[in-house]
Amino acid sequence: MPDFAVLAVFIPTFFFVSITPGLCMTLAMTLGMSLGVQRTLWMMLGEVLGVAAVAIAAVLGVAAMMLNYPQVFVLFKWVGAFYLAYVGLKMFMAKTHIDSLKKSAANPANMTLVSQGFITAIANPKGWAFMISLLPPFLSIDKPLTTQLVVLVGIIMCSEFVCMLAYASGGKSLRLLLNKGNNLRWMNRIAGSLLIGVGLWLLIG
Repeated sequence: MPDFAVLAVFIPTFFFVSITPGLCMTLAMTLGMSLGVQRTLWMMLGEVLGVAAVAIAAVLGVAAMMLNYPQVFVLFKWVGAFYLAYVGLKMFMAKTHIDSLKKSAANPANMTLVSQGFITAIANPKGWAFMISLLPPFLSIDKPLTTQLVVLVGIIMCSEFVCMLAYASGGKSLRLLLNKGNNLRWMNRIAGSLLIGVGLWLLIG
């Protein structure tokens, strides 16, 4: 079980990562507009399973190296810190608008929606980059990996689901709200500042 201090940093960090507009959130919003929230839940199921698969694959691959080469842990900690700070700086300075995705078929099958969400999560390079850089620094080599992974991946899945549900429920209104004035820019600045802060925390921790 991760320490409370680790969870206190990890939960808000990944929440801001999740809620920032991206492929999966935009897909949830678009399907929420065209199919309704209830049907979009099938896509969300596939997406959270995909995110969990990416997280587990990324962590186990990195963890296997860490167990054999403890120095790698320090390396990943530094690389992760600099990467998060870099992404945070880009988000802080971004001038982003949400672009609509093409509407899906009028009445896709439930399993089609599940696979669409799963493939979107698996094929998202930014998701892999975040998992590889974000998760390992929050793991402790002195505690059981399985327990830590279950807790952190569970938090990630819940965070992704809640954020996608918000996007799907908001639909067009949410898109207009974020694109109005500087709302999205301020969201990016908050999320970017948080990522920069986490990067500094990892460097001095």
